[in-house]
This record gives sequence, structure tokens and C-alpha cells, in this order.
Amino acid sequence: MPSRPQRAPIALLTDFGYHDHYVGVMKGVIATIAQSARLFDITHGIPPQSVMAGAIALRQSWRFFPKRTVFVAVVDPGVGSARKPIAIDTQAGARFVGPDNGVLSLAANDAGMLRIVELRASKYRLKDVSATFHGRDIFAPAAAWLSIGTRITSLGPTLREIAHLSIAPATRRGKGLEGKVIYIDGFGNLVTNIDRPALDAFAASFRAVQLLVRIDKGATMEILQAYADAPTGAPLALLGSFALLEIAIRDGNAASHFGLGEGASVTVIAST
Repeated sequence: MPSRPQRAPIALLTDFGYHDHYVGVMKGVIATIAQSARLFDITHGIPPQSVMAGAIALRQSWRFFPKRTVFVAVVDPGVGSARKPIAIDTQAGARFVGPDNGVLSLAANDAGMLRIVELRASKYRLKDVSATFHGRDIFAPAAAWLSIGTRITSLGPTLREIAHLSIAPATRRGKGLEGKVIYIDGFGNLVTNIDRPALDAFAASFRAVQLLVRIDKGATMEILQAYADAPTGAPLALLGSFALLEIAIRDGNAASHFGLGEGASVTVIAST
């Protein structure tokens, strides 16, 4: 007896939180269409309406899933507006489903965009589409149909472009390398836009013995290898799992400690 074709996994990322029924209903819609599909929750704790935080979390996550995974990212402050619902196929094999507001763009660019479609075909969405819950009515059905082998081109017309988000690189200014906080994780660590190549190039240009980090013109700290290298309660900087420079408090919350959030300035100083 021939085996049933394996369903592609579906991974969900939203700002819906864990209090309401929204994520559960999306899963119910998916299960109705693709009963044997494997469902994964990346997170539903993206700060409300923070499209950039959702885009960063998705970019940091997608490559650790099986090749044909369908990623549904719903951080959608423009739901019900003129922004388009879209799906993207990529060279890496991952598929992305969500609003065309930039939340998919960082991950899809990394994966290599092959094809973009607008989710317009009525056959592949719920019958009654609300103006406030496209996660249930459009994105969940589209992901389920993709999971069971529906061609992405069946979901709607091809688009040439999507909305893009960009993360500005750190910049050299005098004897400092200037960046900013772009993401705050659940531990309160302040993740910046300063990556290792920028740090290495900066250090080499000054033949620096040590690099120090100053946040928002305040505390200065060393760059360490691990959180455990600092005393309890002490501030530190390190290159974390994002491969970006982050500010932390050993066994504490840096965002609360410094009273800072996204956009806060961070400067790396060369000590010779």
C-alpha cells in the first residue's frame, strides 16, 4: 500500500501573545486542511505591532527548520488595509506566508526569493474573511494548502516586489563605532546592529588591545565571551546567538537596568 505523502512542517510566529484564542484557532484551521502537518511555534511573544522585532526573530529562526517548512509570520498592524497578503518561495526551499509589511523580508532575502504571490484565490482562504483576523482567514489556510503540496502559483497572481525592512549597519565616527539597539529578547538583553566583521575591522584599524562598549553615553563595559564571565549583577557586552553585539546584565535584565529600549545608542571604543 503506498504511503501518504509527507506534509511539509508549518512554523508559526506572531505577536498574538498567550492569553487569547487566536493562535489556537489558526492551528485549528490548519489541521482542518492538513491534518497530518507538523506544527511548530517559534514564538507568539513578539511585542505587539513590532514588525521589525518579528522580522528579526524570523530571520534568526528559519534556517534551523526542515528545508520545505512553511513559515507563517503574523505581525500585522495594517490588517484590513491596502497591504497585501503574500506568500514567498525561496531558493533555500523555505516558504513564507504573511502580510506584505516587511515582516517576511529579512528572512526571505537571506533564503533567496524565487517567487512572490498575492494570496487572492478564494479557494485557498476561508469563505468569510474578516477585516481583523487574516491570520485565521487567509494566512493559516494558505500555509496548510502549501503544506499538502499546492503550488504557490495557485494561491494568487505573481508579484514583482515586496515591502522591505532594512537594518542600518554600524558606522565609524571618529574613534568610535556607533550602533543602536534593534531587538530586546525575553531576558532583557539589548541586541544591537553591530556584528563581528564590523568589530574586527574596527579593532584592526586601531590595533586595539581591547574594545569597550558604552551604552547611551552611560556605562562602559568589556566585551566578554559568555554571560558567566561577569560577576552577578554586572553589565557586560558579548557576541550572542544572533551573531550581533548585545548588552546584558549577569543574571539580570539589561533593558530594565538601563531603562532603555529599541533605538538606544551603543558605541564601541578602542582601547590601545
